[in-house]
This record gives sequence, structure tokens and C-alpha cells, in this order.
Amino acid sequence: MNRIPCLIACAALATAAAQAQKFEGLALTPPMGWNTWNTFAGDCNESLVKETADAMAANGMRDAGYVYVVVDDCWAKKERDADGQLVADPAKFPSGMRALGDYLHSKGFKFGMYGCAGKTTCGGYPGGRGHEFQDARQYAAWGVDYFKYDWCDHGTANGPETYRIMSDAIRAAGRPVVFSLCEWGQNQPWLWAEPVGHLWRTTGDIGPGYVASGKNKWEHGWKTLLDMNVGLEKYAGPGHWNDPDMLEVGAKGLTLAESRGHFSLWCMLAAPLIAGNDVRHMTPEVRAILTNKDVIAVDQDKLGHQGFRYRVDKDKEIWAKELSDKNWAVCVLNTGDASAKLTLDMHELSFLTEQYYDVTDLWTGKPSGTALEPHTATVDSHDVMLLRLKPGS
Repeated sequence: MNRIPCLIACAALATAAAQAQKFEGLALTPPMGWNTWNTFAGDCNESLVKETADAMAANGMRDAGYVYVVVDDCWAKKERDADGQLVADPAKFPSGMRALGDYLHSKGFKFGMYGCAGKTTCGGYPGGRGHEFQDARQYAAWGVDYFKYDWCDHGTANGPETYRIMSDAIRAAGRPVVFSLCEWGQNQPWLWAEPVGHLWRTTGDIGPGYVASGKNKWEHGWKTLLDMNVGLEKYAGPGHWNDPDMLEVGAKGLTLAESRGHFSLWCMLAAPLIAGNDVRHMTPEVRAILTNKDVIAVDQDKLGHQGFRYRVDKDKEIWAKELSDKNWAVCVLNTGDASAKLTLDMHELSFLTEQYYDVTDLWTGKPSGTALEPHTATVDSHDVMLLRLKPGS
């Protein structure tokens, strides 16, 4: 294979993308919120969104940081109007999108919307291709704060150029908007998207994904997507995040242990935390996972470092994330199919720089000794031991 043309083409794409200028100062920590798609798909509607916002205000999610409420695909009429404008489906959103945005803002939330870079969206509704500046002005008029831009029906469109155009359109519309690039990692956006948007998908769509097939394995679920983000940590930071897709915490098909493991590892990745379960009717156990302030603090740490996979052993992985003030988060994942007693010997963690650390178990919230002694816990299948290490004296 001749690498020279490839290198020249990649350099050209990077140069084109660099011309875009997103709104700076946004998403300095990974965005947190809720999205209609994972549970409701095309059944999004005004009542659902308002009821969800009300529930999030009451159940502690809003105050825990979940402030972006995002209306995903299938919100629009099947055709644009005579002027080429997008129109909300009046059966689903009778008050219109401006009124919905006003409602969310009045409740202390930020308003998120969905579009697609192709001729049509993934659900077959009008896409943004050729209408980027018109649509950006429309979203700004509706008070949109967060915009997810998908990648269906894109034909032969160039990925970096397509997303640069939409980024320029958002900028020209004048309203600061968090721009979420949802092109599934097909064009390696971590290499070019930092000046274009605030987060970019690194993978295809998530599913709850625990499947038994001969031997038990994760298939198209959170573990598969977790593996796809190994090595991408150097591309993430304040205002520019790798996005392994939305949360499946509380979804059918996941055990409570798997939901806890999933949430822990997304926090280790400094991933956007966009819930997708029906928060109006979730169990207290699922709510406790989503609102655990000590675990969320790992995700939202101001240093903005994405965690990395430190070691893989049989039925065990060790992940580490550098935090502010010389703190560390260390996560031990049980990848096996049964509960197991796992041991973490801090002396084997070569990245630690201090001689002494106090250790806290983040899921129990209790002190767990110091880093001078090994830590052992019985961990359910696909669950974790999640520890915070703080320098002591």
C-alpha cells in the first residue's frame, strides 16, 4: 500500500476541519443529560419530554448534573415547509419546539435537539444536507443548547467537510451550542474534530448487549464499545471528548451489576453521561447508580483526563484515571461470567507517584484503608471495584 497519497489526503482533511471554529468555553467537563432514543426511539413527544424533565428535577438527576434533555430522531414532519424549514410534527409536539425549549429552561435544563448530515435522518425524516445554515438559524431561534448530528443517508459525502460546514453554520447562527458529532467513528474524528465540535462518537450505537452464545460474551454492548476506546485517551480533554455513546444503565438485558460496571467505566473514560432509560419509572437501585456523586465526580473531574486500560489479566481488567490534586481513580472490572474474589495490589501500579494514599471505595462511600496493603473484594460478574486514591501523609 502506498502511504503517501493517504498521508496527503489525511493532512488535507485535517486542514479543512481546522478551519471550523466551534464555540469555546462549552463542555469543559463531559456533558450530562438524557436522550429520548434508547428507550423510546421514534415515540418521542412533548408530554414524554416534559414528564421526564419533571422527574429529573424531582429525583435528583438534574442536581447531579444531568442538565441536557435531548430530543432525538423522529420529531419532525416528513417534509420541510414551502420555505425549506424544518417543522415539528404537530401531533407529537403540539406546542412547538420553541415552547418546549422554554419549558426546559424554566426547569433548569438545557435543550438538546437532533439532526442528520444526510439527505434524510436514520428514521427517514428530513436531513440537514444542503440546509445547514438555515437549520442552524432555526435551532438557534428555538433556543437549542445542544445539537446531535447523525450520519445516516450521507452517500459519498466527506465526513470532516460535512461536519465542518455544520459547525460553521452553528457559529454563524450566533447561539452558543454544544455540538455532538455522531458519525460513529467512521472517519476517526478524534484526529480532526477538536476545532469542529465538543464531543464525537468513537463507535457505532450501543445496546444493552449481554448475549449468551456458547460461552457468555458481550456483543455490541458496553464492553465492546469500551474496548474500542482503548488508546484514544490522548485525544480527550476539556471541551473535546471521546463519546462511546449513550448510557444503557437500567436497560432491559443488563443486570444491576452490569449497569454499575457500565456506569463506572464510562466515568473512567470521561465519557459524556447521557442517560436513556425511562427515568419516570426507574428503580431506587438504578437511580442510586445514576446519581452517585462520588462516581460522577470521577467523570466530571476538572483535569479532564480520560482513563486508560492499565492491565488485562484472566477475567480481570485494571483501569486508571488521573484526577485533580494528584488523586487517582482505579477500577477493577470482573470480565468473567461468575462472581469472583479480585485483589488489587497498589504496589504494582507503576503510575502512582506518591508514597502514601488514602483509599475510598466509591460505591460504598467508605474508607478502605491505604495503598500500602492489597485490596480484595468479591465482585459480581461484569461489576467493578472502584477506588479513589488521595495522597495522605
